[in-house]
Amino acid sequence: MGTVGPYQAGADREIRRVSASEQQPVRSTRGLSRQLKLPLLLYCSLVLQGYYERAINDFCLAKFKLDMGGLDRGLYCSWTDTMEIYEGLTNCTYQVALRMDCFWPNKIVDRFFMSIHRIYFHDCAVTGRLLQEPPNSILAPFIGVPVLVTLIMTALVVWRSKRTEGVL
Repeated sequence: MGTVGPYQAGADREIRRVSASEQQPVRSTRGLSRQLKLPLLLYCSLVLQGYYERAINDFCLAKFKLDMGGLDRGLYCSWTDTMEIYEGLTNCTYQVALRMDCFWPNKIVDRFFMSIHRIYFHDCAVTGRLLQEPPNSILAPFIGVPVLVTLIMTALVVWRSKRTEGVL
């Protein structure tokens, strides 16, 4: 069970508000940047980095691991099967950053998602993301029409120039 400021993860991993008597004063960080007169970016990167990293690992990663554990490993690369779980992870990191007065996305989130991809999605094919040649039924008109128009215009100019020579 982890505590971040006035929030706590219960046994069911849901973030809930805790009473003032349950809070640990060292971790109650809301408004601390204003008290210390630190710029918000410096505050998040220096003061809260460890807390934020631990919070997203405790709250977000634990739930993500649980949800991904419920999927067959063969479905990890299926976006339709993992989209809801991935969106939940993204939203969780955003909510934790919001509650800790930090910017989102940030360096910690980038590293966090890179490690998630290294662990869970490293075997996934990238075929859907690579540019590929369009089918010939689409490619042919885009090549044929300009070539045909160029030939017709050239023939028209030559024909017009031979026809108007006698007039001038």
